[in-house]
Amino acid sequence: MNNSPDGPAPRYASDDEISLVDLAKILIRRWKLMAVTFLVIVLGALAYALMMERTFEYVSLYQVAEQAPTDNRENGALEPPSSIVAKTSNLYLGSVTRQILDNEGMASLPFEISVDNPEDTLLVKLASQAAEANAAVVESLHAEVLGRIEKDQQALLERRREALDRQLESTQSSLELAKESSSPSAAELVASYSQRVADIEDRLTQLQEGQVVQTAVKSLKPSGTSRSLVMALAIVLGGMLAVMMAFLTQFAVAVRDSLQEG
Repeated sequence: MNNSPDGPAPRYASDDEISLVDLAKILIRRWKLMAVTFLVIVLGALAYALMMERTFEYVSLYQVAEQAPTDNRENGALEPPSSIVAKTSNLYLGSVTRQILDNEGMASLPFEISVDNPEDTLLVKLASQAAEANAAVVESLHAEVLGRIEKDQQALLERRREALDRQLESTQSSLELAKESSSPSAAELVASYSQRVADIEDRLTQLQEGQVVQTAVKSLKPSGTSRSLVMALAIVLGGMLAVMMAFLTQFAVAVRDSLQEG
């Protein structure tokens, strides 16, 4: 046995050790506190979930105007969808938002709007997450933005059609002159101009106007945090806090008793 000069080494009590049985006893003794804590958390979450405003996603789609595919534009878009997205985000949204705010007497929109081009499509997509109470405002905003896009696309289409009409008229005139010519190369010119006329007419035929596919269509299911998720989290949190409250209360009682004994 090892002894120090001053006497035997001190033995530390193991009173602070706690077994699983002791833990179980604490939980059983504090079951009422645990039940109250759990119910407070769950009922509070239930009240929040019932009062929580449900939001839906509202989606609008615009089909971009098309032309005959070229080497530079294999997808046939008259204007790249990415360009339309950029113009919408930087030019149209600001002015349309101010107009809607003035009409509705609002300081700011209670929702946001995103603009993008779904991959591998000729669509421009507008999306907003908003409460059902704001559905009319969402629809007005989307409709106005789509109107700006459609007007710009229509003007671009008309300019393209006019340019092709001028090319067609010029080529047809050249074709008539070639037919009347007695030059040795007249036959070759006639074939070339005829081919070009057919090509221009085909490009005119393939011009297609853009169109609004849908305006502010509401999603079938609510978006964002669901009520069931809130309740599930509340049950888990309520159980954890109930156990914590039981042990904290037991700890506080033990400290109080220790102070009284001292």
